[in-house]
Amino acid sequence: MSRRPAEWLAERMAEGVGVVPVHGALNLIKNDGSYSAQIFEGAAARKILANGHQEVLLGTDDHKPVFAIAVDDTYADQIVSMTGDTAEFVDLRSVGSFLPATDAHLLAHARGMVFWHSRHGHCGVCGAPTVSRHSGHERVCVNPDCASSHFPRTDPAIIVLVVRDDVPGGACLLGRSGRWTFGMYSTLAGFIEPGETMEQAVTREVFEESGIETTGVEYLASQPWPFPSSLMLGFHAKATSYDITIDKEELVDCQWFSRADVLGMKESLDAVGDEIRLPRKDSISRWLIQKWLDAD
Repeated sequence: MSRRPAEWLAERMAEGVGVVPVHGALNLIKNDGSYSAQIFEGAAARKILANGHQEVLLGTDDHKPVFAIAVDDTYADQIVSMTGDTAEFVDLRSVGSFLPATDAHLLAHARGMVFWHSRHGHCGVCGAPTVSRHSGHERVCVNPDCASSHFPRTDPAIIVLVVRDDVPGGACLLGRSGRWTFGMYSTLAGFIEPGETMEQAVTREVFEESGIETTGVEYLASQPWPFPSSLMLGFHAKATSYDITIDKEELVDCQWFSRADVLGMKESLDAVGDEIRLPRKDSISRWLIQKWLDAD
């Protein structure tokens, strides 16, 4: 798919078009007994394209262009009514684990691109307004003396499960942020700094947040995380020290948990009150934990 389509796009839009509305940080989710992305087609899609703002070409579905489009408060209500109130705008994180993988990917892409446009209406070089081009995948400064191009950026971040094998059955290091739902413990994470490798970031972040030193840093997998614009790079690492010293600006608690401890934790959706719970099943943090459990 070209991001500079011109004639290509005009030809395909004559055959059909799909639209995924985004309202602020919220995606439109259909709930008719199961969750799915609400994708408008045909006349409804063209109407939304005409009344929304900042469309972004996400890709094609059976040669049909599919766009994300930002909508304001008033028009968001009209769009919900167009579905017969079978859909609503919600935070993707609240339903992501219930969505088909293709729908989750589409909606995450839409949210991330709309967010980027909302934060780059002015040039970061000279401060002049910018305009969208190349189907929403570039913004260009209107100041002819500047004319800087700006492209969507993804911030790389590491997320790591640190384990120890000096105790029977082993244990893993999990922490809790004050921003999270009370009771949830997860893997440690942080952004990669300029001039730093991924492995160096793992070692630094773990030590800064918990005081634990590590070795054997191993990359396993990644997950896009457009909340707002990160790519989570997942690792396992082995602890070489065990006494925890918390950075209280980052965490409110951090503990070693045995396999039995982790297996006894509640699912995030089932926990109530202050019950200790695991991260959601659609998160890479949970995947890293589960991979460690399954390796036993």
